[in-house]
Amino acid sequence: MSKALTTLITIAALLTACAQPEVLVPRANTVPAGVDLTGKWQIRADMADDQRKLRDAIRKTSGARSSSGSRNSKPRKVKGGVVHVFLETGELLKITQTAHGLFISFDRSIVEEYRFGERRVISIGEVQAQRVTGWEGQQLIVETLDKHGVKLTDRFELTNNGQSLRREITLRSKKHEEQTVIQEFDSVE
Repeated sequence: MSKALTTLITIAALLTACAQPEVLVPRANTVPAGVDLTGKWQIRADMADDQRKLRDAIRKTSGARSSSGSRNSKPRKVKGGVVHVFLETGELLKITQTAHGLFISFDRSIVEEYRFGERRVISIGEVQAQRVTGWEGQQLIVETLDKHGVKLTDRFELTNNGQSLRREITLRSKKHEEQTVIQEFDSVE
């Protein structure tokens, strides 16, 4: 085999190895001492403005594109990141924390469960994604990754001596471009 062919095969093997899909790594499953996110939390910002910021972040990071460019052609099939379907928001959050997980009720209608230290596949209809949940320092981190490499990262932490809750929502494109929206909540109990 020629040296050029050997070099070409080596480069192809390296590129294939680099193209492996990202795998999310679970975080700590032990709640840090003194951290309890339990409570009712009211958002400070105007929800309509907040939703606009989130839609803009989704648009910039989803990579959604149409597979058909003609107006007169068949319905367009959208390709790109879909992780945003797993993003829940609300003006009022009710959080219940246990030793093993967290339950968040968004506006009393949708309840999400996050188990500390867990790595699992979640789905909504036919859309599937990897999810890991756990602690990093004083923050609860929930990462969700779709098959296109688009990632949603939620970070929850107490601020203002436990009277406020900060939620940092980061959407990352498959090209690793990030858009972050910060939500601040005040305790209503």
